[in-house]
Amino acid sequence: MADRVKLDDDNRNGETVAAHGDNTIPGGDDERIVGAVAQHMAAIMSELNLDLDDPNYKRTPERVAKMYLEMFHGLREGAEPAVTTFPNDEGYHHMVIEREIPFYSMCAHHFVPFYGHAHIAYIPESEVVGLSKLPRILEFYAKRPQMQERLTEQVAEFLWSRLKPQGVMVVIEARHLCVEMRGVKKAGALTTTSALRGCFADRLVREEFLALLRRQTSW
Repeated sequence: MADRVKLDDDNRNGETVAAHGDNTIPGGDDERIVGAVAQHMAAIMSELNLDLDDPNYKRTPERVAKMYLEMFHGLREGAEPAVTTFPNDEGYHHMVIEREIPFYSMCAHHFVPFYGHAHIAYIPESEVVGLSKLPRILEFYAKRPQMQERLTEQVAEFLWSRLKPQGVMVVIEARHLCVEMRGVKKAGALTTTSALRGCFADRLVREEFLALLRRQTSW
């Protein structure tokens, strides 16, 4: 299923337009993008009556543009992360959990950060994935304008569709600066979202996962 829609055949550049929020940034176009975004940022600052000749502001538009390229690099990489899976030759059919994976993303509604930890679990069937790839999958979907609910579902759906495991569950806990810095201004408010597939719909399987999350580990 394509998350991106090709433009007409006359488009020689292979550009894409957004479908379901998964547009891509063309590679090799950094200089143009940074210049265009910096120009718009300078216009915003001017509207706020900021002195662009002030040494503290002089390079700010360019810095912001470069920051956006970094923060949104998930858009550049394509419709899904490149992750290699391996045959489950050992026949392992119990829970695999990676806890407290840190992430940073940008709220799609206000373009301010939200950040926290993800807990990812799956029960393999015929395929497994390297443990380092679970943070990689999370990072890919986090590095774009996001909603926490969508991020949680995207990670779960990727593992479910690629690994075809017995089950997947993802829990994300995050703090949103759009809640803490503006609006209701509730510092420290924590938002928790979850997504599950397959055997995690079973209460006992789900409770095993949640019980393991509650365990305290000291190193």
